[in-house]
Amino acid sequence: MTRTSAVSLIRSRSLSDVAEYAYAATAPATSRFVFLAGSCPLDEHGNTVPVGDYAGQAAKAMENLRTALADADASVEDVISTRVLVASTRQEDLVAAWEVVRDAFGHHDVPSTLMGVTVLGYTDQLVEIEAIAAVLDEREPDGPTHAPSAS
Repeated sequence: MTRTSAVSLIRSRSLSDVAEYAYAATAPATSRFVFLAGSCPLDEHGNTVPVGDYAGQAAKAMENLRTALADADASVEDVISTRVLVASTRQEDLVAAWEVVRDAFGHHDVPSTLMGVTVLGYTDQLVEIEAIAAVLDEREPDGPTHAPSAS
């Protein structure tokens, strides 16, 4: 199967270039959208890891996000927007988590919202990352349009 990204990032010349992300993104109507639940920093046993580490939890949440995307036949290059939730009132904690997320996306600097929140759902959880992806599934030669199977 051949697949190309459906996402077109839009950078505004009218807004500040201080933001480390595109201000908007589009995808064609023929895209298959993937709405991902908040990716949490949970290990295979359901434990929050690493406890007390904003950057470490952002890295684990990104790892889990990549897994969820792959299970939907998508990748980080298909993400059209994110919301990064950080359980803190300190800007430096939000920045520590954001830097990990930003670096994980590399040049695919999707529109993102970074928010400090009071509490997240799991014990010791400090970071959660929501995402929406858009995928163009190409027709395979002499075959149907590819769509992931339900598990």
